[in-house]
Order: sequence, then C-alpha cells, then structure tokens
Amino acid sequence: MLIMIIPIVNIIMMFVWAFGEGNPSKQNYFKASLLWAAIILGIYAIIFIIIIAAAASTSIG
Repeated sequence: MLIMIIPIVNIIMMFVWAFGEGNPSKQNYFKASLLWAAIILGIYAIIFIIIIAAAASTSIG
C-alpha cells in the first residue's frame, strides 16, 4: 500500500496488479479499485461540464 502513495506510480501499479499474474484476491481488489476510480472520474467530469456550462450561460447575457 505504500506504493499507492506515489503519484502516477500508483495508477500504473494498479493496472499491473489488476491484470498481471498473482493472487486472485489482489487482482479482484485492484480491478474493483480501478472501476471505482473510473466511476468517480466520470462523476467529476460531469460536474465540471455542468459548472462550465453554467458559467458560460451566465456570462453570455
């Protein structure tokens, strides 16, 4: 888990541990972690788009 503290390395290692050979329990954990990260990133993107759209619509008029 200490490797997960290092930026960029943590994302690479999550893919390595999720799709590499090894303990199936660890693979499932990191596949689930990647799925949650993708879901949260999607939610952040939607919120960002809504905020940008709101700001653009108020500055036009």
